[in-house]
Amino acid sequence: MIATLLAAAALAQASPTPVPDGRRTIGIFGRWGAFADAAPRRCYAITKPISRRTSLYPFVSVAHWPGAHVRNQLHLRLSRKRAPSAQVTLSVGERRFPLRAGAQDAWAPDPAADRAIVAAMRSGRSMSVESVADGGSPFVDVYTLTGAATAIDAAALACMPG
Repeated sequence: MIATLLAAAALAQASPTPVPDGRRTIGIFGRWGAFADAAPRRCYAITKPISRRTSLYPFVSVAHWPGAHVRNQLHLRLSRKRAPSAQVTLSVGERRFPLRAGAQDAWAPDPAADRAIVAAMRSGRSMSVESVADGGSPFVDVYTLTGAATAIDAAALACMPG
């Protein structure tokens, strides 16, 4: 009972800003959080980079959208606006994945790439995303993967039918 109360208090302190109505915290796992939104129904694991050097709010998330039959969908918000012609590459260990990108966001190019990236994340220690900023300077956002697999699984379980 005491352990449950301590865990609830830790979760409450982990989110210093109020969450929108309909959002539920599933849990905090290392530097990753798992959340569920009521409408539209989606569940996701999310984290921020190890360090943030911009006023933008970069993150990486892995989402499940049961209404659209989407599982393990990767989404990255970059720490800088990228140059229009710049490639975005995600690296997990020795594996490199080219991403599809907008001005400040990036995604896996297809569901098969989403599955391969999430599989690599499960066994990795860290990952990085690199590109070239709008001003021409290269940048890298680095993420720890400690807690990622557990947060991804918790989000998936929260969005299971039933």
